[in-house]
Amino acid sequence: MNSKELAKIAYKALDDKKGINIKVIDISEISIIADYFIIAGGNNENQVKAMADNVEEELHKAGINPNNIEGYTAANWILMDFGDIIVHVFNEDDRLFYDLERIWRDGKTVSIDMEA
Repeated sequence: MNSKELAKIAYKALDDKKGINIKVIDISEISIIADYFIIAGGNNENQVKAMADNVEEELHKAGINPNNIEGYTAANWILMDFGDIIVHVFNEDDRLFYDLERIWRDGKTVSIDMEA
C-alpha cells in the first residue's frame, strides 16, 4: 500500500469522526521524515481521542500499525507516526497556536479523492 492510499484511509477516518478542516500536505519533496502530513482539528478532548482512535483502527485494518503515538493522554495534540504518513490531531486552540500549515507551507496541500 502506498503512502497516498494510507493518507486516504487516515483522511476518511478523521472525516468519519467529524474532523474539522482536515488538511493533507505532501511534504515528500521537502522532507525525508514522511510523504504526507495529515492535520485535523476537534472540538474537545473526547472528539480528538475518537478521531485518533479511528485513524489507528482503520490503518490497523489495512495492516499498518503506528511507529509511535504521542500526546494521547492530554489530547491537545496527538501525533501519530505511521512512517510514510504522520497524522496530527489537534484541539482547535492548539492547532491555531502551533499553525503547522504555516510551518510546512512549502509542502503541497493536496486534495484527497475519496474514491479508490
